[in-house]
Amino acid sequence: MPLAFESRSHGTVAFGFFQIESHMVLLQDAFFFADDFCTAVETLAQDTSANLAGWRITDRVRVGDLHGAIAGRNHEGFIGATYQRWPFPDDPAGFRQNPEGHQTREVVTALVERFGDSEVFALGWNRDNASVNLAEYVFDAPGFRRLIDYVARGGHPRWTDDRQPDYVQRMVARVANLW
Repeated sequence: MPLAFESRSHGTVAFGFFQIESHMVLLQDAFFFADDFCTAVETLAQDTSANLAGWRITDRVRVGDLHGAIAGRNHEGFIGATYQRWPFPDDPAGFRQNPEGHQTREVVTALVERFGDSEVFALGWNRDNASVNLAEYVFDAPGFRRLIDYVARGGHPRWTDDRQPDYVQRMVARVANLW
């Protein structure tokens, strides 16, 4: 479930996983896979810039209604299509981020391509003013660290059995003392 995070540039923004069977993450209207995000963050830890491939969906109808999709009453847009494919679990105990969600990448890619436009998002670290940009969104260092920590724990509701995917473990180890 995406949560609210504070940015320097846009105030409060939504960031996070939106479908427990996928590793796709959203940042407002930007969508990208968590493993690509983690790889870009690792690159950023070594350099001052990295690229992150993803998609942009600016039309709210094409994005879909997360709460309506979770409730099973609105399958419009990209988010609705993911919930039509993988409905919200009947048992709330099953609401956990699947650490094997990377296996749905091909299907999720086909879905997002129906609704969004591919885009490469710039990731940059300005060490002088302790800020990190992801696309047009700018975060202070602690704010960007909160995004990293969110992915590391599997968002809300967390990884199933708190089992992080390998790519998350690598990123966490690489950026342990940064930001």
